[in-house]
Amino acid sequence: MDYVKPAEVLESMVEAGTAKAEMSASQMLMRGFLGGGILAFATTLAYTATTQTSLALTGAIIFPIGFVIIVLLGLELVTGSFALIPLSVFKRKTSLSRMLANYGLVIIGHLIGCAVYAALYGMAVTKMGTDMTNPLAQMLIQVSETKTLGYQKMGFDGIVLVFIKAILCNWMVTLGVVMAMTSKSTLGKIVAMWLPILMFFEQGFEHAVVNMFVIPAGMMLGADVSVADWWLWNQIPVLLGNFVGGALFTGFMFYWSHNKKAKDSESSSSSSSAKSGLPAKPALAAEKSGL
Repeated sequence: MDYVKPAEVLESMVEAGTAKAEMSASQMLMRGFLGGGILAFATTLAYTATTQTSLALTGAIIFPIGFVIIVLLGLELVTGSFALIPLSVFKRKTSLSRMLANYGLVIIGHLIGCAVYAALYGMAVTKMGTDMTNPLAQMLIQVSETKTLGYQKMGFDGIVLVFIKAILCNWMVTLGVVMAMTSKSTLGKIVAMWLPILMFFEQGFEHAVVNMFVIPAGMMLGADVSVADWWLWNQIPVLLGNFVGGALFTGFMFYWSHNKKAKDSESSSSSSSAKSGLPAKPALAAEKSGL
């Protein structure tokens, strides 16, 4: 059986968060660069499928390819780490400063990786800037403006809306990271993580790393969006919303739900041992999860 039980998954989440926080700065930058570039590849593939089939669901089915590659190769996706590293900090396996350093360096890596791919992709789809009629170029321009100016028109409500959509997005994205830990086989991991990613992409929620590609790419192609529009009306609130969705709804809620079970199991074991007159033994689930 390759199924991994939730208590063991919880242990893996804490261990993964610690490992991510303790990487060297160069590793964080490079893995962030690769993670951003690969996710950008998956985004344009999804957009290509959507354009060719006129079905958004087609793109959503294809998009998780990038996420799968990132997870299986152990690359960095800051949105996934939003669920893992806070748990490690909470369990005192790493420090808050290490967590913030990871986030900052990985985000820088993402921005560089996404910008490099955006520049190369833009040259490819426009034939070195000589043909702007490609529907994919026009789609990137439209998406870039929708994700910024669309919220700007709504004012404060736009900020709240993009924040909520970011929470919903990363609830699913981080669930994909955790689901990958529920299997020991490669195929099992792929199937498990595919489902939540499909759910977020199809519903048009806001993902910080995807936006680090699509908005600058649209700007490079001529979208009427400024750097201030990008960060104020999208990137900053999306990063904050993604953090809340990942840390709270996946990280800590999963921890609290299974931490209670582990304690109950440990109490039951202690009670049984007391009745039998034998020394109490820690519950297996609690032992494995380090709780």
